[in-house]
Amino acid sequence: MAKNRKKLGNAVLLKASRCLKVMAHPVRLRIAEVLDSGGPLPVHAIARQCGLNPTRICGQLRLMLGYGLVSSRRNGKEVLYEIASRQLPNLIDCIRRSCGAGSGEGNV
Repeated sequence: MAKNRKKLGNAVLLKASRCLKVMAHPVRLRIAEVLDSGGPLPVHAIARQCGLNPTRICGQLRLMLGYGLVSSRRNGKEVLYEIASRQLPNLIDCIRRSCGAGSGEGNV
């Protein structure tokens, strides 16, 4: 059954494709999930929750910062990171609904 939905404009499609291209990496998706559930956080806390080296997390955060998906602010000696894009939590929720438990997870 075809749904009668309005077509997305070119600007929306371009913005979405850029976001999806940046987020098409498991580490960046995990970072977004961690920040969505408990940000703002310093790198060492994000790394601990992701189970990865802080240096690896820093590289991923720099890329996400460059695309405006996360933001940073200094808090004393630490730099705290948080989600800057209001679309990012929606993307994580969409992944949970579409690819999570009960949706054929692992059948890619």
